[in-house]
Amino acid sequence: MATHVITGAGSGIGAAVARRLHARGDDLVLLARDAGRAKELAADYPGARTLVGDLADPDRLSWAFSHQTLPDRIDSLLHIAGVVDLGPVGELTPKTWRSQLNVNLIAPAELTRHFLPQLRVAQGHVVFVNSGAGLNAHADWSAYAASKHGLKALADSLRHEEHANGVRVTSVYPGRTASPMQAKVHQQEGKEYDPDRWISPESVATTILMAIDLPRDAEVNDLTVRPGR
Repeated sequence: MATHVITGAGSGIGAAVARRLHARGDDLVLLARDAGRAKELAADYPGARTLVGDLADPDRLSWAFSHQTLPDRIDSLLHIAGVVDLGPVGELTPKTWRSQLNVNLIAPAELTRHFLPQLRVAQGHVVFVNSGAGLNAHADWSAYAASKHGLKALADSLRHEEHANGVRVTSVYPGRTASPMQAKVHQQEGKEYDPDRWISPESVATTILMAIDLPRDAEVNDLTVRPGR
């Protein structure tokens, strides 16, 4: 039975991935921002374990984990959680920059640092769910895109560093996906939100599972997913 540590399992792509892995009987370790959220996730995924740690405060993740029992081995670490706040460079405050960099970049780096020993034991897989904004930045997307460009750099460096240890690293770049985050983006853009126009979270989950289920003789480094209609 494989063990997967997942961030963002409460909604969108993360929930779709967690449902698929849970349904096939894999062992889930779900990161929650607080004890209340951990209780909700445990109820949604019977048998799953939870860890409490706030991605918005990566400086305290080490302290939080020191008071909890971590898994002995990890077959995949799936970084799926993320936040977005749009705005022109001339109006974005340091708080807005920091909040997106913390959740989207620094926290994934810190989680990876903590779980690398277990990943090395299992010759596991680290998946960074990035974004099309991690490849191209557009007006009003500077802070979010910067965090996702940084996430690409993190993944690329980690891949080179851990290849000899048998740890695989994949970046997935979904286009606009029907999720609560996308609804928020449309609200910030002042546009009507129609989820049927965008990629289903289940479709992105299928690509993620394909990457982690790939036989050991191959590795998917970068995977771009775009709306099909």
